[in-house]
Amino acid sequence: MSDVLAPLSLLKSSLFAPLFISRVVSSASVGFGQLALAWGVMGMGYGPGGLSLVLACNAFPALLLVGGGVIGDRFRRHQVLAAAELLACASWSAIAVTFLAGRAPLPLLCLLAAAGGTATAIFLPALRGITADLLGSVERAAGNALLTQAQAVGLLVGLICSGAVVTSLGPAWAAAVRGALCGISALLLGRLTTHKVKRIRQSVLSEMREGWKAFGLLSWVWIVTLEWTVINTAVVCFVKIAGPVYMAHKPEGAWAWGMISACDPLGALVGALLAARWRPTHLIWALVLLPSAASLPMFFLANEATWLLIALGVFISGAFQAIYGVLLVTVLQSRLRVEVLARVNSWNLVTGYCLMPVAVLAAGPIARHVGPQALSFGSCLAVVAATLSVLTILLVRPRMARVETTPEAVLV
Repeated sequence: MSDVLAPLSLLKSSLFAPLFISRVVSSASVGFGQLALAWGVMGMGYGPGGLSLVLACNAFPALLLVGGGVIGDRFRRHQVLAAAELLACASWSAIAVTFLAGRAPLPLLCLLAAAGGTATAIFLPALRGITADLLGSVERAAGNALLTQAQAVGLLVGLICSGAVVTSLGPAWAAAVRGALCGISALLLGRLTTHKVKRIRQSVLSEMREGWKAFGLLSWVWIVTLEWTVINTAVVCFVKIAGPVYMAHKPEGAWAWGMISACDPLGALVGALLAARWRPTHLIWALVLLPSAASLPMFFLANEATWLLIALGVFISGAFQAIYGVLLVTVLQSRLRVEVLARVNSWNLVTGYCLMPVAVLAAGPIARHVGPQALSFGSCLAVVAATLSVLTILLVRPRMARVETTPEAVLV
């Protein structure tokens, strides 16, 4: 038991504790935002088509992740994170006002959703690198696992509470809570201290190219990234469109979907606990197989299983995704120089997020014409096909399954 709880000792550190609390608060806000946006837009009468357009605008700024990586490597990462949270606070507060008004033009909702997406694009690359700024190499795996657990706890609380808030008070109040929590997170991040990496200042395009060059040299990273791109697109279709549309026509409604969604961070909490100590012998094989668990809840929904069975699938998927995330971030932090961390991570992220706008734009009309069950089944097939394809590549080219092939040019 002492080995399992050992990572908690990091919470005594004044360097790390504010980041942990910030992740709990910020992730709780994400839980409120997920239900607020879906039920708020549909509540205005825009339906699946309007929802998919708003979600596409929220996802489109993800293409700016590469620029976010440059910002995360150029400036102090805790300041970058705080600025992104303040932008999210402003955008979600404005969304809350439009929901309270009861009616808003669809272009306005799209614009506000895009502002929130821009904050995410700035936030994510810096978040993946900040642990390396605050902790030594020995503590990073435990630190990454703790952050994953913090995100899981926050998201779990947010999703459970948001279901009740949306049902009893309406989506406007859930959006308002999302904005307020982002502001609190920004204040907590301001208490951190990170150091600016000393390096030669280049143009933004040159720094992007440098990050791409480092990313391209890592064959084991980009092969895993290609798989994650397909799986992430499928998950977006399931979580953003298929699930909410399916449950909106069920008696349980928003409450049940909130409970189902809460099982993802609950599983992540368990998965992160395991990931803090697990060191797989065949790391790349583990990174390829773990994300395939996302197909379980998709398969269950496609077959119109009870919401409890769908929730079980989401729980298992959440646990496996958390293990995947901790393993990937930790190995990148251990193998790459600190000054390229955010940019390499931005290329890893942008490829996974680049199809999100197209996916949500297409998913709405598909769900309307063929039903959310068919959309969910198609997403399930995409996950399985992506996993099998990458496994075939690794069998044909086993050298790509070895982390040790990382070129010295980008090593620590």
